[in-house]
Amino acid sequence: MSQSRDLSVEEKENLLQTLQTRFEKFRKRHPLLDWAAIQAKLEANPAKLWSLNEMELSGGEPDVVAYDEQTDEYLFFDCSAESPKGRRSVCYDQEGQLSRKEHQPEHNALDLAAEMGIELLTENQYRELQKLGTFDAKTSSWIQTPAAIRKLGGALFADFRYGHVFIYHNGAQSYYAARAFRGSLRV
Repeated sequence: MSQSRDLSVEEKENLLQTLQTRFEKFRKRHPLLDWAAIQAKLEANPAKLWSLNEMELSGGEPDVVAYDEQTDEYLFFDCSAESPKGRRSVCYDQEGQLSRKEHQPEHNALDLAAEMGIELLTENQYRELQKLGTFDAKTSSWIQTPAAIRKLGGALFADFRYGHVFIYHNGAQSYYAARAFRGSLRV
């Protein structure tokens, strides 16, 4: 992750161009939305733009997936085909990370997401994402875990296999080279 939360003019322009190109390439994800309105919203929210840049830098390939009329917010999800490479090999949360006696990973999903200014996808959001394409056909992604499951030491992750979305559980301390997390951001 970058140290400064301020994007240079060049970084901002590059990110906006990347997002616009992706927006145009994947129109089926947002057929009724207008890029100019989204760009104006992004330019008015530099902190959110920084978070999108973090999503991009870590391999998430963020894209607009919805517009919430009630809150006047656009919703971005990580839309990389596989779980973002720059966020793999992480435990679910700090408690899980610290409970590992050997081979403790450098990061955990919840803290890394918070540092990036994003949230892990919920189960419902993950299922909505899968309606937009095929994601995590070879990898998996941590998703938000209900407190009752987490209290018992577990955490949820999801993937797409055999034409179906699967929601699984693992110990929160587990981590794998093919598991990261997908984030969401409201702008």
